Amino acid sequence: MDGCAQMCKCFLILFSSLFALVGFGLVSLGLWLRFGVQTQGFFDIDLNTAQFTIGVTVLIVTGVLMLAVAVIGDYGACNYSKTALSVFAGLLSVLMIAEIAAGVMSFMLSREVSEQLADFYITIYSQYVNSRGQGQAVTLKLFHKAFDCCGIGGAIELFVRDTCPDGNILQQITFASCPSVIKNVFNTSAPLLLGGFLGTAAVMMVALVCSLVVRKQLSHSLPPPAYLLLSSTSSLTAPPPSSLHHHV
Repeated sequence: MDGCAQMCKCFLILFSSLFALVGFGLVSLGLWLRFGVQTQGFFDIDLNTAQFTIGVTVLIVTGVLMLAVAVIGDYGACNYSKTALSVFAGLLSVLMIAEIAAGVMSFMLSREVSEQLADFYITIYSQYVNSRGQGQAVTLKLFHKAFDCCGIGGAIELFVRDTCPDGNILQQITFASCPSVIKNVFNTSAPLLLGGFLGTAAVMMVALVCSLVVRKQLSHSLPPPAYLLLSSTSSLTAPPPSSLHHHV
């Protein structure tokens, strides 16, 4: 292969290795969210959590798919397999389209998602105040640590103070209200999230182009078919028809 194809091969190996690490991370995160001792109560709260169960399942499936794509891409690049590179390009195209669609949807629906998540937090907050359930406590702690907030009252929060992040007195009196923080984070981070999705899709596009370059180079460097070699050998070793006729 020429220099360009060699560079593409190296990029494919590096990309597949990083893709495999990300996929493994997603699978580990999904399994921890679903079966971890600290997060198990999240699925036991008195609320319809089918959407969250589906979200965790999608996280695990996406991670497994990324691992499969990484293995196929690495095998195709290291073993010069045209079939593996073709499968890699097809699966990577699907993931790239899904990445772009997810980025656009997250940007367009950021306000709706933030409002729904804030409403969900208020629901869990109300349930915990009334029942002091373990599942609601785990969920509130996840929200409080992720958004660095505390309850609905913020600094004057009294009912869920035991689930708020640890800190000194000064930190505890500066906690903001979680519903407002959730909405603000989603609204201000939507452009950054879109940029992250599109940037990842751009890297996947480069990997797709590299796989096509390597595959094309392999097509040009393959040896001629076996039947051509046999026919060429036969034509060189067989005597001409005229000599056979003269001998007879």
